[in-house]
Amino acid sequence: VQLQASGGGLVQAGGSLRLSCAAPGSIASTNVMGWYRQAPGKERELVATITRGGRINYGRSVKGRFTISRDNAGETVHLQMNNLEPEDTAVYYCNVKAGIFNDLEYWGKGTQVTVSS
Repeated sequence: VQLQASGGGLVQAGGSLRLSCAAPGSIASTNVMGWYRQAPGKERELVATITRGGRINYGRSVKGRFTISRDNAGETVHLQMNNLEPEDTAVYYCNVKAGIFNDLEYWGKGTQVTVSS
């Protein structure tokens, strides 16, 4: 099962980018969708997640700058990233948790976001 992510790229500090990720129909009960990121030499960290019911959780470093949303069908998640900083440079991974107990987890391949100073 492959999550289809789009967006990312190179932007100057203060700029904006938008990431999108679509879960294929073969994944049932996509309960939580979101994004994580990993910078070189660092551990993967939470960026933002959103449940099917609309409950949102942001990583501390992106609060107030990033906005996560989910389409009405609940199968596509978007991440609007504003006021980007060089520290946001990382590979961003789409994540889906599914199943009755959120015990099924899927990852996208990752998309590079580079913010120049």
